[in-house]
Amino acid sequence: MNNPIKNLTKKEWGLWLGSLAVVIASNLLSGEVDLLTLIAACIGITSLIFAAKGNVWAQILMILFSILYGIISWRFRYWGEMITYLGMSLPMAVWSMITWLKHPSENGAEVEIQKLTKKHIAGLLFFGTVTTLVFYFILRFLDTPNIVFSTISITTSFLAASLTMLRTSYYALGYASNDIVLIVLWVLASVENPAYIPVAVNFMIFFFNDLYGFISWKKREMQTEKIFSM
Repeated sequence: MNNPIKNLTKKEWGLWLGSLAVVIASNLLSGEVDLLTLIAACIGITSLIFAAKGNVWAQILMILFSILYGIISWRFRYWGEMITYLGMSLPMAVWSMITWLKHPSENGAEVEIQKLTKKHIAGLLFFGTVTTLVFYFILRFLDTPNIVFSTISITTSFLAASLTMLRTSYYALGYASNDIVLIVLWVLASVENPAYIPVAVNFMIFFFNDLYGFISWKKREMQTEKIFSM
């Protein structure tokens, strides 16, 4: 596995360090620094930067982030988030790590991009629907707070994780959609406990990093198509 840091551009260094600075500042300004939340956010941001480069280290860090975020969600009784990240995102990150390792690009520094087929789309729609329905009844049984947004979060998390495993640039849009839902969830949590404001800020930063990831993969995808068309 290549060192993902040495391949970062100046723009990516700026995005990475700037994102970390905003997250650290938001945690410090909250007055009650939650070390677990801060560490999880820094790991999550680093994972997204590496994912934008198509580096497999992104999935390794996502495994660690899933564990930490599951614990954070458990503390607020967001059972949907806890179950989603520990029971779905974590194993799918492991699967994605294996898939990415098996499909490197020609230069070996990044994962090979795959185009979505009709079969992929049909599978995503079917399993996404089944996953959403199953988890909705589980969340209702557990009396989960803000169940509508928690259920939507499960759907977007499933799609994002699946698209990552399929090595398509649309993985980033899946995570960006999930970020929006999570921002809403943690803003609602912050109304009850202001200590969770930094978590909402963290996902705002994640959103911009995921958008960059999509742009980065699309550029690489177009460059690859240009080479093959010559």
